[in-house]
Amino acid sequence: MEIALVLSKEHQTLLLAEIEAVRECEGINYSIIKDREGLLLIDLNEKYLKNLPDIAARLSFTHEMIHIIIRTDEDKLISEAKNCLWNQYIPSDYAVRVKKMDKKSTHNTSDLEWEMGSIIKTSLGENAKVKLEDPSTLIRILLQDGMALLGYRVGKISKKHFYNLKPHKRPFFYPGSMSPKLARCMVNLTRISTGETLLDPFCGTGGILIEAGIIGARVIGTDIDYKMVKGTKENLQHCDINDYLVFQEDARKLELPKAVDAIVTDPPYGISASTGGESSENLYRQSMISFERLIKEDGLMCLATPHYLNLDEIFKGTKFKIIEQHHIRMHKSLTRVISVLKKI
Repeated sequence: MEIALVLSKEHQTLLLAEIEAVRECEGINYSIIKDREGLLLIDLNEKYLKNLPDIAARLSFTHEMIHIIIRTDEDKLISEAKNCLWNQYIPSDYAVRVKKMDKKSTHNTSDLEWEMGSIIKTSLGENAKVKLEDPSTLIRILLQDGMALLGYRVGKISKKHFYNLKPHKRPFFYPGSMSPKLARCMVNLTRISTGETLLDPFCGTGGILIEAGIIGARVIGTDIDYKMVKGTKENLQHCDINDYLVFQEDARKLELPKAVDAIVTDPPYGISASTGGESSENLYRQSMISFERLIKEDGLMCLATPHYLNLDEIFKGTKFKIIEQHHIRMHKSLTRVISVLKKI
């Protein structure tokens, strides 16, 4: 069974790492057929088909998943579509949508949608019901580099979710908050599963906790600033997340009754009230000693830091080992480093 993943074109290494992390977490094996900008074509066992909607809903940098029916050259697409047994794939209403993945295709998207719709209508006869808004089956055609992929959508990532939960749209907002897309991705990189516990010891406005809670994790958040603690609770309740524990505490002194499964955090940097008047280097170094006590053996931590911090020095003397890193250029003078660490 071939599945096409339509990808965001931002943070290329990060989005592929997220897919791999979720695959590992969900226990799914696949092989890559094609890996091109904006498109990942994989082969996996049909037994995983029922899992794909839930997996797609978890991802942040993947737009949709398509179960491929036809993979062919662009100029052969129409003839092969005429021989397709459409009643196997369209039980009720449907719509056809074409997406050009590059500028090489000579097809007019509207004309191709109309022609493919006519082919399906002829095949289905009286059972053909076109529904352009929210159809039961969305037939998707992807065109890239002379290749045509035709299939039906099995999973979609909600752009509306990430738009509606932008930091300034939440009840409590504070400048510098992380985007929900990146927060979700960082959560996924820890391979956290439903029902497991995730800690953000610098929770700020709660963006990371929101994304972890939405995918079913139990969340714990702390912050040295009570204003942030209060705001995080407001934001979690706004998102209907009820399985949480949020309280005021210095990350360096934090104690919990039980080790957590994962830690995801975006610590403050610079010298300010948010760091308790401590330099970033000292705050991070002291916090890592605390985090080592708080996370289970073999637990994963995902950390966002500015590029100029020496992480090897910060983690020196702890059991944490960096297993992967990704760099996001924020602006001319700042690159954000996303690190995944394992307690060895």
